Amino acid sequence: MRRALRNPQLVAGGTVVLLILLVAVFHPFLAPYGVEQMDMANRLSGPSAKHWLGTDNFGRDLWTRLAHGAAISMSIAMASVLIAGTFGTVIGLISGYAGGWLDLTLSRLVDLFLAFPPLILALALIAVLGPGPVNVTIALAAAFWTQYARVVRAITLAERERDYVLAAEAVGASLPRILGRHILPNAAGPILVLATLGVGTAIVTESGLSFLGLGVQPPTPTWGWTLSYGLRFLRSDPWMSTLAGLTIMLTVLGFNLLGDGLRDHLDPRGVVRGIRKNPVS
Repeated sequence: MRRALRNPQLVAGGTVVLLILLVAVFHPFLAPYGVEQMDMANRLSGPSAKHWLGTDNFGRDLWTRLAHGAAISMSIAMASVLIAGTFGTVIGLISGYAGGWLDLTLSRLVDLFLAFPPLILALALIAVLGPGPVNVTIALAAAFWTQYARVVRAITLAERERDYVLAAEAVGASLPRILGRHILPNAAGPILVLATLGVGTAIVTESGLSFLGLGVQPPTPTWGWTLSYGLRFLRSDPWMSTLAGLTIMLTVLGFNLLGDGLRDHLDPRGVVRGIRKNPVS
């Protein structure tokens, strides 16, 4: 714990992420107004004591809507990372340990998904499945599971030749026990770093889909939709788009700092320094 507290990236990223999570979880108690509650007398008003971050063109409180959007965006991002991480880890373990034709087949499957940029693949899946929180989560998971599969496969290829794995095989340990008890713990650190960085990337991608009108549909106030909707008032009332954009930027920055800090904390020897953040701009 003392070493973790001496890591400025870990402390800064963890603080930002913790604050965002608290807002996402407790937004019903932190928001002073209803999500669709209108105050037409103060429509398009700037930040004030009554409306901390101002209001939109219907007089709806922006702080309330951004806080509610935090719950939506964080839920979709974390659920997609959980699904992508679980599926990718299983594929990577099986591919790396089995070898042969199964490894070749699964590796080519990974290459097939990697041939498409994540946002383009997510757009294609949304076009087929339709918009909505569940479909967006599935699309994001399908777009990002390959990075977990590649990292876990590489670790499994190295670990399967270790003496403790060979000893487990010699005493007749089952395949699930070898993979889950002996190999998977060695991949836990890189997986955690990838997942932390992946949440930030998923938030940006989900916001991009909502910005294009293909994500969670109105009137649900997601960050991407708020950013897109505020563009029509950008010249006269810029705080809507500006505040939504700053919220996305701050959240992604927090997760990136947290991921970098965890990488240094969990692996001081630098074994996982090859894991780099995906570009999110």
